[in-house]
Amino acid sequence: MSANQSPNLEKATFGTGCFWCTEAMYNSLDGVVSAISGYEGGHKAYPTYKEVCTGTTGHAECVEVTFDSSMITYQELLQAFFRSHDPTTLNRQGADVGTQYRSVIFYHNDEQKRLAETAKDELNKAEVYDSPIVTEISPASTFYEAEAYHQNYFANNPNQGYCAFVIAPKLDKFRKVFKEKLKPAEQASS
Repeated sequence: MSANQSPNLEKATFGTGCFWCTEAMYNSLDGVVSAISGYEGGHKAYPTYKEVCTGTTGHAECVEVTFDSSMITYQELLQAFFRSHDPTTLNRQGADVGTQYRSVIFYHNDEQKRLAETAKDELNKAEVYDSPIVTEISPASTFYEAEAYHQNYFANNPNQGYCAFVIAPKLDKFRKVFKEKLKPAEQASS
């Protein structure tokens, strides 16, 4: 049975700002079968990148992660989510501003909802961040895959300015924190 046919495959959807960063991060984790950039949480069917960037469609840039739960747990994906961006800034990550860059978890079942809410509550109670977490936790809705040029953007464009100066340092930091959970090829490069 191939990994794509594993009975342990599940989906998780996360928005941490720009989906190029989020996709690169989740694709580096062992047990993640795929991370696809796209849009979710809005009211317009089949939105384009240009439309989502206006902030008027209600969508968030996010990544739909397919993972093998026998190799990586949803809790570990949540740890990666909360450690990889600032979940205390409303509709903003760094220089990216707008509702399309909001911190959001789209849960696919009641267990994911419970785990996401518990993680958020525990981090807030522990005062891990200087400000309260504003991450939205919403039921998964229709996920619209982003245009082809957005897929594997960092891997395909490592020398592009945003990739070199924003994503690469963020990914390097992420790889150090999650070194034991990286795919073997990622461990070698970290």
